[in-house]
Amino acid sequence: MKMRPQKMATKFTISPSTLRNYEAKGLIPPAERSENGYRFYTDLHAAYLACIQTMAPAFGMEVTTEVLHDLQRDEIHNALWVIREKEVVLYEDKEKLERLIEEIRQLADDNTSSFAKERLTIHQVSTLMKIPKSTIRYWEHAGYVIADRDLENSYRRYHEGHLLKMKLIQIMQNSVYSEETVKSKHRIAAAEQSDLQCVMKLAENIRTYLDKRIESQICGISKLYNLIQLIKTPV
Repeated sequence: MKMRPQKMATKFTISPSTLRNYEAKGLIPPAERSENGYRFYTDLHAAYLACIQTMAPAFGMEVTTEVLHDLQRDEIHNALWVIREKEVVLYEDKEKLERLIEEIRQLADDNTSSFAKERLTIHQVSTLMKIPKSTIRYWEHAGYVIADRDLENSYRRYHEGHLLKMKLIQIMQNSVYSEETVKSKHRIAAAEQSDLQCVMKLAENIRTYLDKRIESQICGISKLYNLIQLIKTPV
């Protein structure tokens, strides 16, 4: 089926200028031309647009762009491996989160745990969690984790509650930018690190987010598969 720009844009609830922008950036193939020079789009363009709309929320626009560029260069398997890598990252984040939830449960069940143990320096935290000290300072500047200060020398000091929040932030680092992820990071920043019940609630909310992400990824992959089949067997 052939469609003029306005009709194709309306079908995907975008503007004709957005459609032209996608074409200019190589996200969709160039429009075809009728005998009188009018631009028109085909089912192949529609499949590309469906991919953009389902993959971008699941994988991010940068990854979506890379994948669609690979397809137009006839590098289908490269595109598939890019997607598989992101699936693995999501799975690993889910595994980290489940371990963290179990860690929080154990701390909550330990009546002797009070975060009154020896504090860690920023260097010790950096080494333990494999996070650059510059990143830890940035998180403090952003308000995510506010260190305690040594009364004698004002050096940063961290307890187990700080580390729990850092682990939550680490898991969110691979999230696709959205209003939901921004709100999640704000909730992490606002949470009292010594409040295990609050930290557990944050972790459970992130679990829900990851569950929705995997659904979103599967939806994006299904549209990608449809597009690949259309590319392989053009009408």
